[in-house]
Amino acid sequence: MFHHVVTFKLKDPSTVDATAAKLRGMAGRVPTLRSIEVGVDALKTPRAVHIALITRFDDRAGYDAYAVDPIHKEVLAHMATVVEQAAVVDWED
Repeated sequence: MFHHVVTFKLKDPSTVDATAAKLRGMAGRVPTLRSIEVGVDALKTPRAVHIALITRFDDRAGYDAYAVDPIHKEVLAHMATVVEQAAVVDWED
């Protein structure tokens, strides 16, 4: 299993719900995406970011296919307009 986790701090917090919906919209539309979770921060503490994305793939090749999938690229284009800061961690087990 290959795991891809990204956290996002948005430029404008009022776009959180629409952005989370955009991310969730990939479910069932990207063939190699085995699971997707999108969490919106509930506590709004000073260290918090707005959204966490957790995606899983069968293997690295599945992630590589996702990275260039047109649905994912559409989401990336949206994220480029709303994200102030992102952090990522990827691992395979």
